Amino acid sequence: MKKFFQEIKADIKFKSAGPGQKLTESVGERAPKEKPTQPALRQARQGPTDEAQMAAAAALARLEQKQPRARGPTSQESIRNQVRKELRAEATVGGSTEAPGSNTVPEAKEEGSAHLAVPGVCFTCPLTGATLRKDQRDAHIKEAILSHFSTDPVAASIMKIHTFNKDRDRVKLGVDTIAKYLDNICLHPEEEKYRKIKLQNRVFQERINCLEGTHEFFEAIGFQKALLPVPDQEGPEEFYVLSEGVLAQPQSLQRHKEQLLVAEPVRATLARQRRLFRPSPMASQFELPGDFFNLTAEEIKREQRLRSEAVERLSVLRTKAMREREEQRELRKYTYTLLRVRLPDGCLLQGTFYARERVAALYAFVREALQNDWLPFDLLASGGQRLSEDESLAFNECGLVPSALLTFSWDAAVLEDIKAAGANPDSSILKPELLAAIEKLS
Repeated sequence: MKKFFQEIKADIKFKSAGPGQKLTESVGERAPKEKPTQPALRQARQGPTDEAQMAAAAALARLEQKQPRARGPTSQESIRNQVRKELRAEATVGGSTEAPGSNTVPEAKEEGSAHLAVPGVCFTCPLTGATLRKDQRDAHIKEAILSHFSTDPVAASIMKIHTFNKDRDRVKLGVDTIAKYLDNICLHPEEEKYRKIKLQNRVFQERINCLEGTHEFFEAIGFQKALLPVPDQEGPEEFYVLSEGVLAQPQSLQRHKEQLLVAEPVRATLARQRRLFRPSPMASQFELPGDFFNLTAEEIKREQRLRSEAVERLSVLRTKAMREREEQRELRKYTYTLLRVRLPDGCLLQGTFYARERVAALYAFVREALQNDWLPFDLLASGGQRLSEDESLAFNECGLVPSALLTFSWDAAVLEDIKAAGANPDSSILKPELLAAIEKLS
């Protein structure tokens, strides 16, 4: 192989040396040729022959196969960043700033771009109904819960216990302990010891005091703090003592206990961001924001590790368990998906969903936009695959991530009835108020 490349280099040097010279010619005869009146143009360097190029390409390919090349970035944002770095590197090597009028690639401004299919992932606060960005939702929900104390302190304290504390096991343990306190009071209303809760008690400190919102709950349902003497102890200690007025209405304590036990954390719901577009040949083109491809540092490290294992997976036989783990890894790759449904009149109905939501959520989303939402219909994925509303498959299990275009299709019986009635099956089926807000897909 080394000798082969040496021969190629020698051939290139020989051909680029210029025209030859006869040995019989004298020095005087060569002189005019060596000193021309005009500077001769430099002869272009000739490349190797076609056969040499093919052989060299095959050799390089064999070398590259021995060293697997790393895959490029997976997200659109990381791809753009990589392109920008390469353009800057080329500009640095090439010299100074390019002249006006030259072909340059401007940096894409993703946020607020008119070409994005959706501005980003948004959420709706269940308490205020406000639409929030991803980075706003937690702070807004906390503020809404705190402001709710002025109107319903019991409900606000219950929401604070379940929402502000992230450890669900610890919350359950604390809630069950509070419920036990209230049960003892309701079952033994005449026993004074059950109406008092010692704040320095070990169980209270370990299970209740460590949770946010528990003190607000005790005070909201009628407990008051008081310093009481303790037998065989010099100084008094702090207790929660139930007021006499609340003790006369034990059913209120029972109601508050049930509210505490059945409550769930207050979570912002994913906003569908429903949009309707006119018929467009760009229906299958999706320009998604970075929220759909957002990877944490831990996820990036995991992706790098998976890439290094790719060659090993190709060289060994994989068991069923290994294949299942890889499939689960792919299913967790995306959190959201953007779906469009092409309607009979060609218009496009668009919405945002969780990647793990069931297909039934898409059927419900489409049905909400129809004039006659009771008529049965089908949704077809690419290749004519029919999605079943009854199946519990998620979007990522159907391959509908991070975006997909589906087609609306009438049920066979409904289509026959429409044609029998002389109506046009390709006419608009949406509610009039939605058609008033139709947009153009840019």
